[in-house]
Amino acid sequence: MKKSLLHPENVCLQIIDVQQSLMSKIKGAEKVIETVALMINCAKILGLPIVANTQYKKGLGPYVAAVESLLEGIASIDKTEFNAVANSETASFVDGLPGKVDTMILVGVETHICIYQTAMGLLAKGLDVWVVTDGVSSRSIDDHRVGLRRLQSMGVCLGSLEMLVYELLGRAGSPAFKKILPFIIARDKETGVDI
Repeated sequence: MKKSLLHPENVCLQIIDVQQSLMSKIKGAEKVIETVALMINCAKILGLPIVANTQYKKGLGPYVAAVESLLEGIASIDKTEFNAVANSETASFVDGLPGKVDTMILVGVETHICIYQTAMGLLAKGLDVWVVTDGVSSRSIDDHRVGLRRLQSMGVCLGSLEMLVYELLGRAGSPAFKKILPFIIARDKETGVDI
């Protein structure tokens, strides 16, 4: 994994399986959904490529409404594979990213299954992977924690949404910062954080 700060031109956001029937069983689902939605909004402001995967949509249904409403114009690829990159359409999307893109940001579910296996697939393709810790979860907290430990042991970068967004912004006062700040302030008010 590279030891330098991330820049928007070097990253892509990948959303994994934030589907209604799955999310109804996920620990801390509201926080994950809120984080995924905020990550999509930030990615759009920063001009990041975005890809969204669903797991067997025919059986597990569409994304939750709060996320689905943000996906207009975004590549949405259904899969049956747990490793999204093992899906040929997703692999083609990843392979077609600009050469500058060397890092994938992952959000979604479940940490110990599709997030983990997709991260491993991306690492095998030579990409760095950043998992947004407040944007992933599992049906079991134990599985979520084990998944995060395993990801970190394999060289995946773990960090919160806010850590990632501020790293991508790099400085205050820019047009992107001014567009993203209201989302961060609204999130802090909802969680009771004083700013």
